Amino acid sequence: LKRLSDEFSKKAPDVWLVAEESTAWPKVTGATADGGLGFDYKWNMGWMNDFLDFMSCDPLFRKGRYNELTFSMVYAYSEDFILVLSHDEVVHGKCSMLNKMPGADKAEKMNNLRAAYGFMFTHPGKKLLFMGQDFGQLREWSEARELDWYLLAEPEHQALQNFYRDLLHLYTHNKAMYEQDTCMEGFEWVNADDSSRSIYSFIRHSKGAKKNLLFVCNFTPIERPEYRVGVPRGKQYRLVLNSDELQYGGSGKARPAVYKAKKQECDGRPYSFGYDLPPYGVAVFEF
Repeated sequence: LKRLSDEFSKKAPDVWLVAEESTAWPKVTGATADGGLGFDYKWNMGWMNDFLDFMSCDPLFRKGRYNELTFSMVYAYSEDFILVLSHDEVVHGKCSMLNKMPGADKAEKMNNLRAAYGFMFTHPGKKLLFMGQDFGQLREWSEARELDWYLLAEPEHQALQNFYRDLLHLYTHNKAMYEQDTCMEGFEWVNADDSSRSIYSFIRHSKGAKKNLLFVCNFTPIERPEYRVGVPRGKQYRLVLNSDELQYGGSGKARPAVYKAKKQECDGRPYSFGYDLPPYGVAVFEF
């Protein structure tokens, strides 16, 4: 494997070698000169299992599994990871991504899946999502038929794809989302202890400390009016993505575009601001 990696590096430097590997074997993506295997990326199977276990749980009981979404940051920098939801997760009785979600009806399943994709995209690591899951495929994938493209004629499926599209745009247009994926300086928890409300907040930092992004994710169907978030500086925070917009299948409630932090301690930080966090809401602020 080391020889293979070295040869690819020399003869095909634009080709990635990606390991689907589920043990704790060290340095899968480490340089061969340092004893590693030399792969470019490794599928993060631990994150995938914890993430799907958390998302399949009834939202009212997610507080008991809160650490399943924080544990991945303990080892996030041990390899160069890809967060993967592959074909393996949507075949052989495992259900499509939409039907993994809890909910009494399709609307609630869509709300859960929107929150899931929001968290996945904002978590450190590259992303891989199997085809058809971006618009909420209902059936499991099968090589015997094409995807159920006709679902895009239904507003809720088009809305989910709209949200996924804009997550991709957010990713490509903001260096904070990717340029420090493999170093600790690129990520900072704001609140990783709000288990009773199943809310997570964190910051992704860019190298130049400009256009940093603050994320707040709510994994319950309960609205949190004036949810207060601790921030590092007393400046303006601009809302750049709100999962509750009508085009994404949300309520469409009007919200301010800019939030001014006040000198009010919260989350161990000297400044904070309040935001009306919707049910299953994902909010992204630039500062």
